[in-house]
Amino acid sequence: MKASCVLSFIACLLISFRSASSYGFFGHLPRNDGRPDLSHIYRPLPRAYAPPEWDWGNVHGRNFLTQAKNQHIPQYCGSCWAQAVTSSMSDRIKIIRKGKWPDVNIAPQVLISCGPNEGCHGGEAQNSHEWIHKYGITDETCSIYLARGHDNGAPCTKTEICRNCEPGAATCYEPKVFPKYFIDEYGPVEGDNPIEQEDNMMKEIFERGPIVCSIAVTEELVKNYTSGIFYDKTGDKNLVHDISVVGYGVESGVKFWRIRNSWGTYWGEKGFFRLVRGVNNLAIESGNCNWAQPKYPHTNGTIESFSKVLGIAQEKEASKPGAKPNLVVNTLWDVFYKFLVHARNSMEPSSQSRKSCIIRDNSYVPLIKSPQPKDFVPSSNLPKSWDWRNVKGVNYMSWTVNQHIPQYCGSCWAQGTLSALADRFIIANRTKYNNLALSPQVIINCKAGGDCNGGNPDAVYDFANKIGVPDMTCQLYEAKNNGPVKDCSKPDLFVCRDCTWPPPKLGETGNCWPKQNFKRYYVEEHGNVRGADAIKKEIWKRGPIGCGIHVTSEFEKYTGGIYSEFKIHPMINHELSLLGWGVSSEGKEYWIGRNSWGTYWGEMGFFRIEMHKNNLGIESACSWATPRTD
Repeated sequence: MKASCVLSFIACLLISFRSASSYGFFGHLPRNDGRPDLSHIYRPLPRAYAPPEWDWGNVHGRNFLTQAKNQHIPQYCGSCWAQAVTSSMSDRIKIIRKGKWPDVNIAPQVLISCGPNEGCHGGEAQNSHEWIHKYGITDETCSIYLARGHDNGAPCTKTEICRNCEPGAATCYEPKVFPKYFIDEYGPVEGDNPIEQEDNMMKEIFERGPIVCSIAVTEELVKNYTSGIFYDKTGDKNLVHDISVVGYGVESGVKFWRIRNSWGTYWGEKGFFRLVRGVNNLAIESGNCNWAQPKYPHTNGTIESFSKVLGIAQEKEASKPGAKPNLVVNTLWDVFYKFLVHARNSMEPSSQSRKSCIIRDNSYVPLIKSPQPKDFVPSSNLPKSWDWRNVKGVNYMSWTVNQHIPQYCGSCWAQGTLSALADRFIIANRTKYNNLALSPQVIINCKAGGDCNGGNPDAVYDFANKIGVPDMTCQLYEAKNNGPVKDCSKPDLFVCRDCTWPPPKLGETGNCWPKQNFKRYYVEEHGNVRGADAIKKEIWKRGPIGCGIHVTSEFEKYTGGIYSEFKIHPMINHELSLLGWGVSSEGKEYWIGRNSWGTYWGEMGFFRIEMHKNNLGIESACSWATPRTD
């Protein structure tokens, strides 16, 4: 297909159906080499019972599904096979853990760069399951999706499995220790005919979780589907695309499968679709579905664990913070903040020092329409401990991120604020906004307070109030300064995009265009809060908040426990979020926070730090925003 096919998705689609390989366009490659099905099964299959309806997205009001994905951005990649495999594996980990924190989002990029298939030119589930069973796989805070594979610019290296990047560094490196995940058992969903297939698909989904299936794809499904139960009338049975089936049901007497796609939340029913069940529509019941059961608990891995894939070895060590004195933070130093941060950044060599990713100014104007919790919540009403990761057994956290990959970007100011805002949307309505992940890349592209060189956290909420922020399936995090966009209130390639075939070669950008219709998420009110008592009230009543902190070299080495470090004059140089508090067995109060440095840092990306003192100024500069949920 000619590279001049740009901008018009429908035109590109029609050309693709006529002149490009159907397998390559959607991403599924058939097992056409005569090999038998791959499987590793040592326990009886659970095939006793399936209720008439079941949906892992709504089990008695609780969601057990993980993050929505878009395989087509930042450029087209035929990675549906990797998306379906990793999404269903992530879901099953969540199901095994009964929905408890933390969600794990397995990285499709590891399969695309290092796995057994053809990267962005296609693959299939069975040998992917076999590969993960043998070698293990990491999460997306280790290896973010690049929409490039070993076939077009992202070959398998030690940093494609897990990476970290430092400011000023020419290259990134592999962390010494990181979580990794394995598949225990895997195999095909058995059945000699579509009726048996349907029955066993239902039983496997109900008993253990989502499955990966290959289906046909028609122009009608791609172009025109927006909602409802899809019924293909063309009779297409050409398997070209992989998806995960997450449930099944009946509506007005019509049986259907509920399916998660990987084309973004702007497609279909927020990235999902329903397909008529029991008639082998789009060949979904033709014997091309597979299941894989994760091994749990997972293990802490090192790059050494992947030596069979990479042929490398690495040392294994973890640093621990030392003891700290107990003194009181002097918040008056905030007056000199801007001057001191500038001086510090000017004096320290960039290759060895972390520069501030916070650039505040005096132009911020809060938007407050209603009473704040600090003014009406009695201190006596506050619980002894509070944690939005576990409120009566429910986790309200959005996904955990890593601002430092695929390369270093000083975007903490956007990450901390947006993760807190996404959490608040989920708290407001966990059914409507489950798994919401707002796009920090849009904030960077629009220069809504700054860029990868730092920015103003307060400006993020002002932008979200006036312009609105789309989710990550509109604009993937690239950790770089794109744009800037002149008017982010209008459709733009760097606000929300879609892309089509072919996967671009190394050095090419691909065929992409701005999406015209997509959802933006808005802020209703926003303001600042400081002081332990006021912060507690704000978190307890309305949800997590963004907070500044003085990051030190010792804090960077944090691996767990209640952190404590004194700085006589804290200089806020980093933004993160606070989501709760607790009390140790010794009676020491502490904050619970979320960082944006990946799950291999701290306590799965989170931390605890002493309250009231020795906490690097974390109570001195916090921001909040309330979501607009209409």
